[in-house]
Amino acid sequence: MIHITIGTKAQLIKMAPVLKMLTMEGIDYNYIFTGQHKATIDDILANFDIKKPDYILYEGKDITSIVQMLIWGTKIIFKTIKDQQHIFKQDTNGIVLVHGDTFSTLLGAMMGKIAGLKVAHVESGLRSFNLFHPFPEEIIRLLTFRLSDYMFCAGEWAENNVVKYKAIKINTQANTLYDALQFALPTIEKISLNLPDKPYGIVTLHRFENLYNRKAISRIVSIVESIAQTNFLLFILHKPTEVKLKKFELYEKLDKNPNIEFRQRYDYFKFIKLISNADFVVSDGGSNQEECYYLGKPVLLLRNATERKEGLSENCVLSHYNPLTIKTFINNVEQYQRNFQKLSISPSKIIINHCKTFIV
Repeated sequence: MIHITIGTKAQLIKMAPVLKMLTMEGIDYNYIFTGQHKATIDDILANFDIKKPDYILYEGKDITSIVQMLIWGTKIIFKTIKDQQHIFKQDTNGIVLVHGDTFSTLLGAMMGKIAGLKVAHVESGLRSFNLFHPFPEEIIRLLTFRLSDYMFCAGEWAENNVVKYKAIKINTQANTLYDALQFALPTIEKISLNLPDKPYGIVTLHRFENLYNRKAISRIVSIVESIAQTNFLLFILHKPTEVKLKKFELYEKLDKNPNIEFRQRYDYFKFIKLISNADFVVSDGGSNQEECYYLGKPVLLLRNATERKEGLSENCVLSHYNPLTIKTFINNVEQYQRNFQKLSISPSKIIINHCKTFIV
């Protein structure tokens, strides 16, 4: 049987095409939700019209801190040891698909091993080659590589990064996010959304390295304020970002800026419509980097390093927080605009075809 372990919004978005296509082909799967993040999860399930989880491991508050994650993870491991037959439906020959680089990724891989099943890592092979940028994602990736029996790598570069590991490597040629966009784009025109009546950029920031102390988040606020001098910005509020802005008394400063408008997070289809109509995106997210690459949308990454190659030196600029780099991007946004990337393959279909051997 095919088991799919998911814990965060980003993971669900990228795995949604796999779940959707399995349903379309009439293939049953076991959807295990770790409960790491719950915000907008139900909206995404509705977006893609896919079933709710078969098994929920945790139903408490969202896991946002390292301490919470250690406690939560330990409890789930003990729960897996105790209830593995129930969680994995007494399967002894199946495969567990995990995705990306979150704590749920590592947790899902460990659960699969405890249950004696094969583990397949989707979006495998990504590397920044710096253990602390991003942290803890780079460490999680390395640990997950070692637990994987199959590695679904989104391109040759990623595949080459895991040559030394014993797992079977499969090149999906692109990220499953491409398939998610293929599902979203035909429907977004029908979606009602409050779009600004003037040109705008989007700001979406949530990574640990940009929020962990006053100095880091003050730097981000200064950058956003400088961009807002010449551009109207929609600032999408991730909960950890909102908490930190308020903790360090920076929220009101941005809220009073006439060129900055705070917006709460959207479901996936609405967010894609927002991006599609924007002039540019300012982000620290890997998924946003990939989305903008496929959409051909200019994107400025507020990071020192990225584990992804999509769009670099094309529509995407890695800022290194350099004021001149940021200014050059903002003053020349139109030069980074590209056409939509039209692919002849489906990464999700490649994954499903390789997993069909585990269907009993």
